[in-house]
Amino acid sequence: MKAKTVFVCQSCGQESPRWIGKCPGCQGWNTLVEEAIAVRPADGSLRGLVANTQAPVLLDDIAAGREQRHLTGMPELDRVLGGGLVAGSVSLIAGDPGIGKSTLALQAACLLSAAGLKVLYVSGEESTAQTKMRADRILKKPSPSLFLVNQIDVNVIIEFINKLEPDVVVVDSIQVVYQSGLGSSPGSVTQVRESASVLTQLAKARGMAMFLIGHVTKDGAIAGPRVLEHIVDTVLYFEGERYSAYRVLRAVKNRFGSTNELGVFEMTSGGLAEVTNPSEIFLQERSKEVSGSVIVPILEGTRPFLVEVQGLVARSAFGMVRHKAQGFDANRLSLLVAVLEKRVGLRLEDQDIFLNIVGGVRVEDPAADLAVALAVASSFRDKPVPSDVAVLGEVGLSAEVRSVSHIVTRLNEAEKLGFKRCIVPKNNLKPRSDIRLKTLQLVPVSHVREALDAF
Repeated sequence: MKAKTVFVCQSCGQESPRWIGKCPGCQGWNTLVEEAIAVRPADGSLRGLVANTQAPVLLDDIAAGREQRHLTGMPELDRVLGGGLVAGSVSLIAGDPGIGKSTLALQAACLLSAAGLKVLYVSGEESTAQTKMRADRILKKPSPSLFLVNQIDVNVIIEFINKLEPDVVVVDSIQVVYQSGLGSSPGSVTQVRESASVLTQLAKARGMAMFLIGHVTKDGAIAGPRVLEHIVDTVLYFEGERYSAYRVLRAVKNRFGSTNELGVFEMTSGGLAEVTNPSEIFLQERSKEVSGSVIVPILEGTRPFLVEVQGLVARSAFGMVRHKAQGFDANRLSLLVAVLEKRVGLRLEDQDIFLNIVGGVRVEDPAADLAVALAVASSFRDKPVPSDVAVLGEVGLSAEVRSVSHIVTRLNEAEKLGFKRCIVPKNNLKPRSDIRLKTLQLVPVSHVREALDAF
């Protein structure tokens, strides 16, 4: 391959034939870096290795059917993937260093091999002996068809794939592999984009499933060009507090399923253990009868579970108040605080407000609005919300409590865990025919003030 020199934006991957101060793509300043990229000849150097030679066909002539899926043996991972690993798909797993990305991928590879699939695990950061030591720790079943190799040259990896013809390939990680025909170093924008593109084409052409493990920057974004997330079929984020044993796997892109599903794992000495009932885990260390603590039934995809919202309000010692949130949108918190000040009459203008979602979970469900508002009000008044009360509802700018979706699923989860009362939006109780509860008492409210007066 011949090479030419271009300037590539390190943030968005935009190319420019000359250096300019401001990137025309992401509008960032001084982000263009000079790199050498390969110019493939007209006949295509990699055509025989990765090209899909299928001829164009009419849409009406294509036989529609369900995609072939492989169960990984990890129900939590299968749920997030949309029901299993699709043959011919490429999934990107990203997360902070040390969070457990390689452990998750290797554990899935071992289980897929035990199920009879041929798996190739390409480790670019660890030797095969190091990978073997980790596999011995997490291995629960024999893996007769799991192949390990330490390699970072994409051309050599392609040769291994063509020789072994595996069903599943794991590349750990996409930031360390490189193409020898490119002049830039591994991890650069050009190398990551070109390597991911070639491997994706190969997976599509051979109909094999592929996992790519990706690094993240200190800001939490996937390292490399933004186009990397467009190339792959599924983007999974593996999240969790560094000093907590619990991990959360969520999909932000999925061409074969929902992006609302969430999987919960616990990191143990024997690998990742699946958490089948997250509600009990997130509530087991809760302090009862403490101000600022509120329980909310949230919904991630089709899965309900209860999380604890903790609020702390303290008088500000500085000239400017602070609103800090962990696991919740800080802008949404500021909006709810403004509603409490304007519509409810709480004097919070000189108070620092801190919010925490226990367990390392990030809540985006609007049904948590009312719980957040009550947690802030409870801490400000120093009046606890009863420990057997759950709260859910979306809050509008007029302090009205709006209805939420899948109310029956949420209420059943709260009743199963022994809660006695639940504050719910009044509009959710209009079609009461499908709400059948044994012990859970419902307290309907239409305004935030009514919810505050309920305890």
